[in-house]
Amino acid sequence: MDPLAERWRRAVSSLKELRLRVAYLRSELLRDDLLSIARALDDLCRDAEQASPVARDVLGAAVPVLADPALSERVEQLRELAASAALLSLSRLLRRKPRRHEAQPTSPPPDERHLATSSAGRALTLGERRALARRPTRAAFDALLRDPHPLVIRNLLANPRLTEDDVVRLAARRPANPEVMTEIARHPEWPQRARVRMAIVQNPGAPPEIAVPMVRLLLRPELLQLVAAPDVPAVVRAAARELLERRPPVPHKPGGALEQ
Repeated sequence: MDPLAERWRRAVSSLKELRLRVAYLRSELLRDDLLSIARALDDLCRDAEQASPVARDVLGAAVPVLADPALSERVEQLRELAASAALLSLSRLLRRKPRRHEAQPTSPPPDERHLATSSAGRALTLGERRALARRPTRAAFDALLRDPHPLVIRNLLANPRLTEDDVVRLAARRPANPEVMTEIARHPEWPQRARVRMAIVQNPGAPPEIAVPMVRLLLRPELLQLVAAPDVPAVVRAAARELLERRPPVPHKPGGALEQ
């Protein structure tokens, strides 16, 4: 058992607040010894593939960190190290579809029909929408949930009046806005909700860089549902199918089976 991974298991188990778990994993994943981090993550991924609940808890705290665009260079370093050091479980966690070399299309300007408006019908500025997202009325939620700007969504996700149903609607919206999906995935609490995770991984517009790691947090019935979904990207569906194959058989007990 990897000693760093074991330390993470103990630390995460002792922290009950999700935000503290994510903050702890963030500080650990920024340590200088990249190879030790990669080996610890590989150890945890291997245990999570065998349905270890403790390993899944640690990965649950790591997924929002791995989804943070500010750490994309760090994640790429881990991806390359996993490939060169044959850390297969970590490679499966960080799998993505092959990059294309052609220029990516730029995002279109926001459609003002999807922006919150003033009482006079004027589309609010970005600063006004960000301020509104911190303390909206329920009447403003519908407009803010359609907002295309990730900074507005970031403020909205932190609003205590937001409900799980709201976030599920946001994560399930199609066509998806990849930046909005990333904001949900990097939040320390919302990706821990099973319904939110499923809305993300089943959305064909979710970036594989955030959807594939989330697959590692799914239970067997959720994996089966994902494998059967026809519009899920192939790389996400393949990750689910592969994880199902690696899960141990479900033990049977009188009265039913235990889900893994």
